[in-house]
Amino acid sequence: MTTQQDYPVLWPVPTRWADNDHYGHVNNVTYYSYFDTAVNAWLMAATGTDIRELPAIGVVAQTSCQYLGSLSFPDQLRVGLRISRLGRSSITYDLAIFRVLDAGTAADTAGEDLELAATGTFVHVYVDNETRKSVEIPAIIRSAAAALVTDET
Repeated sequence: MTTQQDYPVLWPVPTRWADNDHYGHVNNVTYYSYFDTAVNAWLMAATGTDIRELPAIGVVAQTSCQYLGSLSFPDQLRVGLRISRLGRSSITYDLAIFRVLDAGTAADTAGEDLELAATGTFVHVYVDNETRKSVEIPAIIRSAAAALVTDET
């Protein structure tokens, strides 16, 4: 069973009022937005740079999501990030969305009680910012990403 301990990073992502659909829960397509937000926000924080300004950018080549539980505004979420493949020009992220059931302190998210709501994958392929041709992963991205490669993946 997938747990929060399986992920070296648990990135906070809040739900928004507009995320709920007519049925009162977060619409399925929004889960992909949570994945995208967590991966790119983490990359910016981990590298200390605005990744949009790099000469090579990560474009999404593939995504998947398995829905395991329902979410609804105003749920607080943690998106688990780890890397299952760090290639020459692509990174495959293994992701999980957890709903916070019982928040710890702001400094201690390890004490939070979390419920698994979804798992998924997200593949970034790095391309030249101008030509859109495949290139090697920038060194600053590769260095940060290496910290998320785990034995569990």
